[in-house]
Amino acid sequence: MPDATLPAPGLGTYENTDPETCRASVRIALDCGYRHVDTAELYENEAAVGAGLDAADVDREEVFVATKLDSRNLGYDAVRDHALGCCDRLGVDTLDLLYVHWPIRTYDPEGTLAAFDELHDEGLVRHVGLSNFTPDLLADALDRLDAPLFAHQVECHPLLPQEELRATAREDDHYLVAYSPLAKGEVLDVPELVDVAAKHDATPAQVSLAWLDGKENVVPIPKAATPAHIRENYAALDLELDDEDVRRIDAIERRKRVVDFDAAPWN
Repeated sequence: MPDATLPAPGLGTYENTDPETCRASVRIALDCGYRHVDTAELYENEAAVGAGLDAADVDREEVFVATKLDSRNLGYDAVRDHALGCCDRLGVDTLDLLYVHWPIRTYDPEGTLAAFDELHDEGLVRHVGLSNFTPDLLADALDRLDAPLFAHQVECHPLLPQEELRATAREDDHYLVAYSPLAKGEVLDVPELVDVAAKHDATPAQVSLAWLDGKENVVPIPKAATPAHIRENYAALDLELDDEDVRRIDAIERRKRVVDFDAAPWN
């Protein structure tokens, strides 16, 4: 495993843009046991996430906070300024994990990754991450980066299991961080997950999260804003799937990508 631990599950905050709701969700999540919070410049909620960190009854040093630079801000000269902006909004001096959010628009493999290496060398960024890279783009980035890649964040769930990228994470010894681990609710109606959930007196959402958590080097980051969903997702840690459950979920043939657009790197 990587030389630092990325706590699972993480709290996803995409589309959690109301400042008070976001602040409260981060506080509630940390108070119930989460120790990993994921945000991004694009989400426009970093200040609210920082307020939630301050409001929780948890030492800041115990929480792993990840953010991402918008794809409009990935030029060599822009990376530092925007990383400092992330620090200011989050209220931190050092970023635990900074991702390239999307390898599109201003992403330049040479300049962007060189700037990330410099931030890592200077200690402004403890860990370097990438997000939404295809296998070919990921291989190229791994060849260019001097800093060890700590995490690659992609959509991942039983309907999009990402076998190739998970294999690369194991081989390169970085985390695959699974966003949209519930496929925006699509997993709730998958018959195999419904059946496994009934067997364990759990919910299909918890089954999807437990399946991901059981995969080597994988950390799910379910998005949740309500106290009930935050706690339901965290309780998936206590769900133990047996080998039969895992084989049944692994064998699902249906495929669904829920985050997609024309400019996405795989299109």
